Formats: sequence, C-alpha cells, structure tokens
Amino acid sequence: MNENYEALFSGVIGHDYDMLNLICPAATKMSHLVGETLKNYAANTTEKLNIVELGGGTGITTLALLNASENIEILSVDNEAVMQNQAKKNLGKWVTAGQLTFSQNDALTALKSLPDESVDVIASAYTLHNFLNTYRADVLTESFRVLKSGGKVINGDRYALDDISQHTRTIQDEVAIYFRVLIAENKLDLLEHWIIHLFGDESENHIMRESIALQQLQDEGFFDIHLKHRVGVNALMTAVKP
Repeated sequence: MNENYEALFSGVIGHDYDMLNLICPAATKMSHLVGETLKNYAANTTEKLNIVELGGGTGITTLALLNASENIEILSVDNEAVMQNQAKKNLGKWVTAGQLTFSQNDALTALKSLPDESVDVIASAYTLHNFLNTYRADVLTESFRVLKSGGKVINGDRYALDDISQHTRTIQDEVAIYFRVLIAENKLDLLEHWIIHLFGDESENHIMRESIALQQLQDEGFFDIHLKHRVGVNALMTAVKP
C-alpha cells in the first residue's frame, strides 16, 4: 500500500483509521482501491466529474476519493450525524475549496433527489452490505437512473462467498482477529459492537452474496461488471452504465 496514503489517512482520520486498520486491514485497503479506481477513471477526461459517495462515515473513503483528483466535486451522503460530523471536521479544507458537500439524507432519499443522468461516478465502501436486500435493490435502480452514460459504480465492500462453507470459515477467522486485537487493546465495548454488527451483516435479509449481487447489477442494465481484489469477504466491484 502506498506509504503516502498511510501518512495521509493516519494524519487526517487518526484513531478511526488506525483501529480499523488493526481489526480489518482489508477494509482500509478497499477504501484506497476505491480512490485508485476513481483516479484512473478521472485520468481519461478533462471535464469536472460529479461524484456521489454513499455512506461517507467518518471520511476514510471520502479522503481517498479527494486524493484521487482535483477535478471532482463530491456529494457525501450519510444519515449518521455523529460520523458525518467527524468527516466535516476532518475534511473541512475540501469543503472550503468547494470540492466537498454533505447530505444527511439516507442513500435512497439522496439519490431520488438527483436528476436523471447527472452523476459521473457513484462510489462507496462498506455501505451497500448494511442495507436490507430490498432497499439495496432500490438503491441500485436509482443509481442506474442518475448515472450518465459511461458513468461508473465503484464499491469496496463485503461480498459474501458463494461457497457457504468457505464463507463461514472466513467469517470465523475474521471474528478471531476481532477478539485477539480488541481484547489486547482493552476495547471490549468496541468488540461487542463489531460482533453485534457482524450478526446483522450475516443475516439472511442483509447478506450480499457475490453471485446474486452481480446478477442484480446486470438485471438493472449495468455492464462491464467486475469483482476483483478479493481478500476474504472483502472485494472491489465496478460496473458501468451503457
């Protein structure tokens, strides 16, 4: 991973990034990859790109996107005020520069407020898997509507393995890391939070199974759909609107 990225993230995001990198280094890698993918996309045009980030959280992925190109404007959407307020504090200079604005609407409401074919890229990391399956399907429908032709979806996220036995073993290994790291750090409250959250991720009405997720994109009309850089249950997905 790029050392400049490491310095940038640890300096601006601080404790949030450091703790996430300890318990799930693949998650921080996915945020970097979302930014790198946008950087490659932006290199092919001189026009200013309109980016919508779903689930900006404390700004880890937002920062990766901002670092990708100066020729972008980002609307970062998150209805969790506590986390978004951290992002506003961490990323204030980009707000002042006019590159970054925030919405406290939920993802679907924010997308529905946007005009048809008005967005170049919809980017996210570790957001879509949190949605109920039915809500996620609606978000994909709205994403397709608001994207311009040639527009791209970039998502670093938890894509459950189709092999259920292998998936279960992968989750068990993940949980073992949570216990080992967070007990050593005396973060038992955080350990409780992540275990409870993981039960939600793995529930039948939330889990984002790889084959089903990619088929949903195809059914919406996306093409050039790829899932790559898989590390355990974490992977980068990209798709393009014709």
